[in-house]
Amino acid sequence: MKNLFKLLFVGGAVALTSVSAQAADSLDALLEEVKKNRISEARVNKQREAEFQAARADKQALLRKAQAMLKAEQDRGERLKAQFAENETTLANKEVELKNAVGTLGEMFGVVRQASAEAYGRISTSIVSAEYPGRSEFLERMSNESKGLPDIKELEDLWFALQTEMTQSGKVSRFTTEVVSLDGGSQQTEVVRIGTFNLISEQGYLAYKDDLKQVQPLGRQPDGYMVNSASKFSASSNGLFPVYIDPSQGQILGLLTAKATLMERYHAGGLPGYVITGMLALGLLIALYKIIVLTVMGGGIRKQLNNLSSPSTSNPLGRILKVYEENKGADTETLELKLDEAILRELPSIESGINLIKILAAIAPLLGLLGTVIGMIATFQQITLFGTGDPRIMAGSISMALVTTAQGIIAALPLILLHSIVAGRSKSIIHILDEQAAGIVAARAEGEK
Repeated sequence: MKNLFKLLFVGGAVALTSVSAQAADSLDALLEEVKKNRISEARVNKQREAEFQAARADKQALLRKAQAMLKAEQDRGERLKAQFAENETTLANKEVELKNAVGTLGEMFGVVRQASAEAYGRISTSIVSAEYPGRSEFLERMSNESKGLPDIKELEDLWFALQTEMTQSGKVSRFTTEVVSLDGGSQQTEVVRIGTFNLISEQGYLAYKDDLKQVQPLGRQPDGYMVNSASKFSASSNGLFPVYIDPSQGQILGLLTAKATLMERYHAGGLPGYVITGMLALGLLIALYKIIVLTVMGGGIRKQLNNLSSPSTSNPLGRILKVYEENKGADTETLELKLDEAILRELPSIESGINLIKILAAIAPLLGLLGTVIGMIATFQQITLFGTGDPRIMAGSISMALVTTAQGIIAALPLILLHSIVAGRSKSIIHILDEQAAGIVAARAEGEK
């Protein structure tokens, strides 16, 4: 056991001695390494310091360069400021010189602009532009966009535009252009231009829409006789032909096309107007029928007058004479009563319908007055609702009030005339019957004496 402890002690001492030797070697190496690193860091620091010194010198150079450039720009700014002030003075002097040089040319520029504006307003809406398009663009530019004095070419163009308009205003020209129909289609049509007044074709009058730069037919043509004259004038190639023109360059024509037609005025009468029309038609039919019947009846009576000895039952006089033939043996009073009875039997067929014509002629104006009252009531209702600011709101009711009155009078006049004719013919027939009956009775009375 003792030897064992001795061996362990000796071994431990040897181990400690080995570790201590190794530790001493490591410290030396570490020291050497530190020395080497110190030398290396000193060298790097010295290099960095040298670089910093060099950079500092460069920065100083850049600073001096920048300061020099700043000084140069400040000097340049002072020079430019002085030059700007000098240029302002020079510009003011030049403006004075320009004003003195222009003199009355400034007034001429104002006159040219005013003339261009007036010419633009006239030429852009002129129908001559339908034949010579593109004339208004130059005038619009001259009157609105031009800021300087006009040159010779611009003055000549203005002169040519005015001269063209003046020359073409006295000519009748025929040309082909695109006419846009109201349904959107278009076709090339031969158009006749009468000065600056109207455009016409075989279909009638045309209108030039200056906002669309298009030629279009009127929404509604004027009266037929005007359209016929325009169509004949358009179809003619030479000679003299009458034609209606609008000296107001479309304004009067527009009023004519806006005028209500006869059919539109008729329909403005409404229900009272339709009733009046029905009464007029009924009265005319009755009057026509009675005129035919009484004419045939009068012809038969005239034939019978030429042959009193052979009475015919096809006419009233023949039937009365037949009654006389059948009652020749009766006394005078009895014969007179028989003849009066025969005449009374004939009166309904002769006078039937005549009073109805008279009644219709009397009722028609009253219906017209009724339509007038209805129209005025509607007018006052519209005034109550909408006021009197827009007369067009009341136009329909006022039209009804006036049209129905006119329709009643128009219906009454022919009915009264026809009633007089029919009543006159019936009275003439009745007069012949009474005359013949009285003659027969007088002859019998004389025979009895």
